[in-house]
Amino acid sequence: MKNIFFSFSGLICLMLVATSCQKDVSNRTSNLPAMQASNNDTVAGTWRTVLLSRPDSFAVAAPVPTANPLYAADLFEIKALQKSLTGDQANSVKYWSAGAVLRWNEILRGLVAKYNLPVVQSPDGTYAIPSAANPLAYPLFPFTNPPYAARAYGYIAAAQYDALVACWYYKMKYKRAAPYKFDSTIAANSKFINQTDLPSYPSEAAVLAGVNSEMMKLLFPGEIGNIQLKADEAEQAAIMSGAATRADINAGDALGRQVAQLFIARARGDNAGKAVGTPTDWTNFVTICTGQGLTPWYSLETPQRPPMLPLFGKVKPFLFDSATVVGLRPGPPPGVGSDQMNKDVAEVKNYIDHPTRENIRIVQFWADGVGTYTPPGHWNAIAAEDFARQHYSEVRFARNMALLNMTEMDAAIVCWDVKYHYFNPRPTQVDPSIKTLTGIPNFPAYISGHSTFSGAAATILGYILPDNAAKYEAMAEEAGLSRLVGGIHYRVDCEAGLAVGKNVGNYAILRAQNDGAN
Repeated sequence: MKNIFFSFSGLICLMLVATSCQKDVSNRTSNLPAMQASNNDTVAGTWRTVLLSRPDSFAVAAPVPTANPLYAADLFEIKALQKSLTGDQANSVKYWSAGAVLRWNEILRGLVAKYNLPVVQSPDGTYAIPSAANPLAYPLFPFTNPPYAARAYGYIAAAQYDALVACWYYKMKYKRAAPYKFDSTIAANSKFINQTDLPSYPSEAAVLAGVNSEMMKLLFPGEIGNIQLKADEAEQAAIMSGAATRADINAGDALGRQVAQLFIARARGDNAGKAVGTPTDWTNFVTICTGQGLTPWYSLETPQRPPMLPLFGKVKPFLFDSATVVGLRPGPPPGVGSDQMNKDVAEVKNYIDHPTRENIRIVQFWADGVGTYTPPGHWNAIAAEDFARQHYSEVRFARNMALLNMTEMDAAIVCWDVKYHYFNPRPTQVDPSIKTLTGIPNFPAYISGHSTFSGAAATILGYILPDNAAKYEAMAEEAGLSRLVGGIHYRVDCEAGLAVGKNVGNYAILRAQNDGAN
């Protein structure tokens, strides 16, 4: 069967190009030194949370006194581990010491890339839909397309942040010194600790292990075993480093898992499970569009693939309500056959017929297609690298990643609402002679997802790191341009997407200005 989306060989080439771009970005953090927070953010237990009503919503019992034999036993465990530390264990401690928020974000990006593979046609020419109820059967659940990926990044980042705010609250309540502060022989034997005065109970490493393992098990049910191994490794590394006792770990892990349940409950009722829609829904988009005298979008694959998550615009956002999603819609694009549309198509055709080396570079760098961590993941990689230079505490790193990723999730919701409201065809549909420089996404053109994600990310990142604001804005504009010169979008798609993304980002700034972390 002919597949107009791309040939198999083209798919492999696209995956190699996209993966090479992804690797170039993420590997820059692979050999970071141990985290050295410039500020412990001791008042973070008072910061405004996302779902937690109070930082002490889940009780954490007081630790045993340091004179208790149980505490002495915990210290002995650390000393015994450090005395016989293997090379692999030392590497594990070094890896996690760079920051657990950073490392869990990298793990998540890897999972998104692994599952970002569209479903292959069935023998009867149809396309099966991944099922959360049967995630190990083909097609594997999930298919981490950009909206799904943005939602995964958003939920996990927000859950991490809330869990760490609670963690900081209890740290400052109990103020139990870290093992390496209490026992100087532990500090002498440790090779990877940047010492601070931050209390160790409950352990922030374990809070993050607990919350991430629960959230990732929900979002990637086929990876439960691997995720738990990572959580165990992170917790063991914290003990071997001398940063936490076994009791610190147990308290933190339990707290993280409890916080995760709040977000899991929200995720189960946020309408994402209905985002695929039904054949009736798919037909209605065409009916409404043609009823208005407009040309509807259709899949360019043969047989036609169902549209990607046409009801994702109805998913519950984090930063505003569903009425605001509708209120953020831009005006309509030019109609097919209009003078403006003809000019827009001609512009795309001109770029495709006269590709430059620079434009090809831009298209490849921002492609973020099959087998990659998607456009939201690309911005996560950019942010993670820049945040790592700032020497944030874990809780501030988490707060900033939560702001970014709630913004990206909500940008996906607004963007997909616009796409299926207008149902506008892509340049390759209007003029079949346009041959794109990358794969053709299986959803309507207006507005550009890349532009929306990038405008949103650049806006909130520019607020967090104002010295980088101009850089982020230029990157967002380049990301949008990549879709125009690649033949994927018209100029209006990119300009409107950037504007909508900025509007979404402004809601994140409003939240940031009022979360108590400034």
